[in-house]
Amino acid sequence: MNRISKICLIVSGAIMLVFFAVQTCIVFRFCEPSYLLAEFGYGCVITFMPFFSYVVYSFINSTRIKEENIDMQMKAIDNSNIVVTMDMDGIIKSANDKFGKLTGYYNPKGTHHSKLVPEDYKESLEYDNFWRQLKSGKTISGEFERISKNGEQIWLFGHYTPVKNKKGEYSKVLKIATDVTLQHETEALVNQKNSYLEHAAKILRHDMHSGINTYMPRGLSSLKRRITEDDIKNLKIQAPLKMLEEGLRHTQKVYAGVKEFTNLVKEDAQLDKEKHNVTHILTDYLKSTSYIKQVQIGLLPSLLVNEPLFCTAIDNLIRNGLKYNDSSTKFVSIYMQNDYTLCVEDNGRGITQEEFVEFSKPYTRKQNQDEGGSGLGLNICLAILKEHGFTIRAEKQQQGTKLLIKIK
Repeated sequence: MNRISKICLIVSGAIMLVFFAVQTCIVFRFCEPSYLLAEFGYGCVITFMPFFSYVVYSFINSTRIKEENIDMQMKAIDNSNIVVTMDMDGIIKSANDKFGKLTGYYNPKGTHHSKLVPEDYKESLEYDNFWRQLKSGKTISGEFERISKNGEQIWLFGHYTPVKNKKGEYSKVLKIATDVTLQHETEALVNQKNSYLEHAAKILRHDMHSGINTYMPRGLSSLKRRITEDDIKNLKIQAPLKMLEEGLRHTQKVYAGVKEFTNLVKEDAQLDKEKHNVTHILTDYLKSTSYIKQVQIGLLPSLLVNEPLFCTAIDNLIRNGLKYNDSSTKFVSIYMQNDYTLCVEDNGRGITQEEFVEFSKPYTRKQNQDEGGSGLGLNICLAILKEHGFTIRAEKQQQGTKLLIKIK
């Protein structure tokens, strides 16, 4: 009821009170009937009618608007959802067109709900309990497997709501549902692929572990035992042997970082961190690489980090800074800009923060790049830093890029 209707109701009520007060005085002879009183009573009635008529009109109009809104809401529900009504025994009484298109039952009246469920579920105690709960007045919501008329599997997300009649008894069940078959199939396919990938990763991790940590070290040790110092000098293989040893050590460190990250993602576990002097662990990690001489490591603080993962992430940033670099003398500097910002700066082409974000997306490569690889490495690198609670952003310099890692 709006404000005008309320005022009209108050005024019409006041007029009728005055009218009945005058009539009471006449009936109980507190005053004598007269032409003037009759005229006053007639005036009260005439005045009362328009005010009260407006109140009645407003009430009828508001009721009509509410009914129209309810009709519109029901039409919206009917157009966008599967709507079914059943009696308390599961016999379908009505269903909308979307139900027919999805299930193949275009005239389902009289069909029992059990025709829409899988055979094993139909005979189960779970299905009996489903209807027992509905009969007790409980609303049941969730994702449900159903079977169409031609035997195809359907998945619905919906609500089964018991509805009372005028006597206050539960007389029917209203079902409103949405078809989620495509989403369910997509999720199942993703889970299946993830299962295959996890199985393949297990095999790959086992084979890589055996190769990197067992067969390659054994082979290298066996080779060194079979040749003498004179052989090494005569054959001039001292440098290649050293490179092989350093390469193996670096590969073992990279593998340790990758293994740590995959375990973290798979098990959704907390990151295992210890306090390390960052200068020491990065120097040790990079000393066996071919590009150690192109990296300048400043005085860095001790931080609470997961050593293999943190070193793998910084190494990825270093390699990107050297790989995408046209300078004749490539280098990457690692230093502290202030107490809470660690910088990895190169002298390459330079990229903006927007470009850095774009390149960080999985499988995104720089334009006009012939180098192999993908953006997956950088994407994982950022995930590792995020797991440490660190954030990173890029600043394009006059020459090169400065990556600022906020560590506090």
